[in-house]
Amino acid sequence: MNLTPLPIMAIALRLSPQQDLKTELDALAIAQNLEAACILTCVGSLTRAVLRLAGQSESTTYDGRFEIVSLVGLLSRHGSHYHMAIADDTGRTLGGHVLAGCQVYTTAEIVIGILPHTRFGRELDPATGYRELSIEPLEPLTG
Repeated sequence: MNLTPLPIMAIALRLSPQQDLKTELDALAIAQNLEAACILTCVGSLTRAVLRLAGQSESTTYDGRFEIVSLVGLLSRHGSHYHMAIADDTGRTLGGHVLAGCQVYTTAEIVIGILPHTRFGRELDPATGYRELSIEPLEPLTG
């Protein structure tokens, strides 16, 4: 495997109460014309979490007050993929695949890394049956 170091740029955003975490991240990827980006860090809270748990085909909705203890994922205008872990008021933590409907409680403070010389796509993988990540190098811009 031949790995090449890539430059990275970062942007930060704050989501406000009642905004939908996934919807806002997906909209950002489209509005900013992001070809390849990743979640670097996130802290915040939710009043509703909609997750698809491991091995499940349907989503599970959790209502309450939750701390976001981890949010990871890849963003692209061609399709994004996020996983999240949340903790309830007893510290019980659970996580899964993020779906639309995750509603911000007080805030979600997110830093996103942008990979300017890379494109993330999504292609159907016959082995998994899902649209999986494809990675393409982009030519560096010259001025």
